[in-house]
Amino acid sequence: MVQFIQLNQYQLIEVHGADAEKYLQGQLTTDVVALAGGATTITAHCDPKGKVNAIFRLFKVSSERFFLLVSKDLLPSALEALKKYAVFSKVSFDLHDWQIVGVNGEKCGKIQPHFTLEINERRAILLNEIPLAITFNADEKAWNIADIQAGIPHLSAKMQNELIPQAMNLQAVEQAISFTKGCYIGQETVARAKYRGANKRAMFVLKGDTQETPEVGSEIEMQLESHWRKTGTIISAVNIEGVLWLQVVMNNDINPSQTFRLPKDGCILTIQPLPYILN
Repeated sequence: MVQFIQLNQYQLIEVHGADAEKYLQGQLTTDVVALAGGATTITAHCDPKGKVNAIFRLFKVSSERFFLLVSKDLLPSALEALKKYAVFSKVSFDLHDWQIVGVNGEKCGKIQPHFTLEINERRAILLNEIPLAITFNADEKAWNIADIQAGIPHLSAKMQNELIPQAMNLQAVEQAISFTKGCYIGQETVARAKYRGANKRAMFVLKGDTQETPEVGSEIEMQLESHWRKTGTIISAVNIEGVLWLQVVMNNDINPSQTFRLPKDGCILTIQPLPYILN
């Protein structure tokens, strides 16, 4: 069944102007210049220390027009940080109250949106300036779980400026990080993590059967012989009908066969395969 989901969790930002491409190139981890017109990718905006302030879905219409989708939970700080140096460039930022629709299952077919962001063969995001008459048959959780299964990290306000991009696997996701494009905010830290092995963490997806939904920022437990030790940091948690999906940042040398659990109810958590290989 194809799922149509109203993505109320996101805010749409339009970035436009003669310097839009140049400005975003110096801000985001993606090679914005190399991104093809009509293409989309996950990207990050870091603080000067290389910690992620926001994760955006970037859509390039042209070199002078872009759209960014960002979790409403990250606003207004994410937008303020992105606009910080815009006074020196011919670039503008507009918030739009458009209809944002997630399609899970196959391409959107006969639906004619204003813009279509093709994520892969089975997922797309529709941006509609004028709302279309769509029957929604799933909620935001279904979209969030699809992102988790795809290894796309979710960032909440509680975890802003806490993790470098590689700790959330962004080097392996779409065109999220370029290591060749040159300078952008936080670039030195991101490059050092790659070339000097400075990053010791990675994001893992875990699944368990429980009614609990642990808080973002809390920990899980790992079994060590007959004892349990707290480990990792939960950055995203979604529970649908008693099936819990987690994104947890842990040491990147963790053994996938290790046994994990939730501290509160003892629910056993199993690491799920990622659709990409981590370097």
